Amino acid sequence: MCGFCGVVSYAAAPTTPAQIEKMTATMTHRGPDDAGVHLLAGGRVALGHRRLSIVDLSTAGHQPMSNEDGTVWIVYNGEVYNHEALRAELEAAGHRYRSRTDTETLLHAYEQWGIDFLHRLEGMFAFALYDERADKLWLVRDRIGVKPCYYTLQGGRLLFASEIKAILAHDAITPEMDELSAFHYLTFITTPAPRTMFKGIDKLPPGHCLELDGHGESRLHRWYDVLGAEPFVPVTDEREATATIVELLRESIRKRMMADVPYGVFLSGGVDSSTNVALMSQCTDRPVRTFTVGFAEDEAFNEMQYARKIAELFGTDHHEVLIDEKDLENFMPDLIFHQDEPIADWVCVPLYYVSKLLRDSGTIVVQVGEGADEIFCGYPGYMEFLRSYRRYYTRYMKLPGTLRRTAYGVWRGLGLEGRGSEFIGEALRLGAEDQELFWGGSIMFKGRRKNRILAAPERFAGHDSYDLVMEQLDRFDGLRPGADILDRMIYLELKIRLAELLLMRVDKITMATSIEARVPFLDHKLVEYALRIPRSLKIKNDVSKYILKEAVRDLLPGEIIGRPKQGFGVPGTRWFREKLLPFARDSIIHSRLCERDLIDYSFVDTMFEKYTNKQRDYSIFLWTLINLSKWYDFWVAKDRS
Repeated sequence: MCGFCGVVSYAAAPTTPAQIEKMTATMTHRGPDDAGVHLLAGGRVALGHRRLSIVDLSTAGHQPMSNEDGTVWIVYNGEVYNHEALRAELEAAGHRYRSRTDTETLLHAYEQWGIDFLHRLEGMFAFALYDERADKLWLVRDRIGVKPCYYTLQGGRLLFASEIKAILAHDAITPEMDELSAFHYLTFITTPAPRTMFKGIDKLPPGHCLELDGHGESRLHRWYDVLGAEPFVPVTDEREATATIVELLRESIRKRMMADVPYGVFLSGGVDSSTNVALMSQCTDRPVRTFTVGFAEDEAFNEMQYARKIAELFGTDHHEVLIDEKDLENFMPDLIFHQDEPIADWVCVPLYYVSKLLRDSGTIVVQVGEGADEIFCGYPGYMEFLRSYRRYYTRYMKLPGTLRRTAYGVWRGLGLEGRGSEFIGEALRLGAEDQELFWGGSIMFKGRRKNRILAAPERFAGHDSYDLVMEQLDRFDGLRPGADILDRMIYLELKIRLAELLLMRVDKITMATSIEARVPFLDHKLVEYALRIPRSLKIKNDVSKYILKEAVRDLLPGEIIGRPKQGFGVPGTRWFREKLLPFARDSIIHSRLCERDLIDYSFVDTMFEKYTNKQRDYSIFLWTLINLSKWYDFWVAKDRS
């Protein structure tokens, strides 16, 4: 795993070695083992790289890397798990290798098949590839969006990087807040692609590539969509499904053990991480290294007893760390630095400490369970939504629009919102406005609450975060008309919450400690197969994630499979109310963000009052505002005291 950056100056002064070195130096944590820069065409194209050595630890893996005659260059972040099979095919076609790296395979594959070689890759990756003969640069992000790639086109230049901070290090770039992105962030607790929180800086959406020619003309291409990959053939046989899932997972985990450095598993003791341990144990004759984080004085949030049970069952080399609210407060400055733009998921905090535990043990690669709950329907929130949708919302939406609008008007007149019936009021509003009920699994401010938190909602007239939801759902409906509501939910989650929140928290936080995280449940073959499995096999006998639990029943104890979903959470409600309230208030109320007249701080005061008095649990909403405020102070106001 690595970090890369670069500049293509198509109508600006060439880049100097010092400038690209400055950009590269901001990402030392992504690649502590090696650094490199290379300038082409008199500095018109500049490439920079930081390397975390994982495959072929020798200097032969140094980047930027070129083909034999120096006409094609690449800087690359990720892993291509089928690179050895591709290498055999390429060597048979006459290509000659100088290293054992997958990086070199990308170069030869481009020479052999052109940019269409992307469809042959299995893995997670983002890279920049420059073809000097065609005077063309390609920026690429992998199918699911495991790895990030950011870019900006301004001042006659294309600047790009694995992290935004590298772009900000260029002398021509001044960080500015994009208020429309902040508007969307308040809803999604992240900024959906292609926007970022920085004005003029974009990120590649999953499965996309950017093509730039020598005249500065750019074109954004969608090269992959999980629905458009293969003809849709539904899976109807339960036995076939369970057998196929296990084989796809076993192969996915085996591929992700490709490394010349020690590797392990983040183990919570739930079905997903325990499955990773069980299948990895079948693929190695050494004890699997496992790593668990827990919370001091918060047993209700700890899963350590289950993790220990799995560690004992499979004879793992087990490691644990406990954290508390002071660890959150102490990590906050580094969190803002490493995230680049706010990601209001406080799982980032325990994730950092368990990642640090892993690195301190000498382990460099880790497999994680992200994606399983999304593709197999594992969240209790999904189940609650589906029940409400089936019992109430579908019937409500059959009413004429005038009746729905009247019903919502009556509800508002009763003044019941905010008295334990907020979900009902929001459902009535959405139906009255002909909107979808499900916007995502981590939605914060929307509707009346969003208008209330904004100091001047009229500034965003004509903009609605719902449009981002419908952009994805409209595409889904075009590719798979008449599909089940759960399939639409999963597709939406893959495009927004999973790619830009969950996977970015994994990338940013694990790379902060110089380790590489791999996600076997998001192997594209498994994701494509999971989307062919109907709801009747994902939920059966009121059991969520039914088909995955059945698939691994012979691998795991019944106690692990049958226990209620706990989720990787943080005792934030208690932490903030009892010990971190002054920190929370100071972070928001005294932020330089107050100068922008974006947030209505009288409503923030109301939230603090109700939270302190235990009238409402606003902890996650306050965490969303803390992240935004701290981000603004650090990156835009540059107040780093």
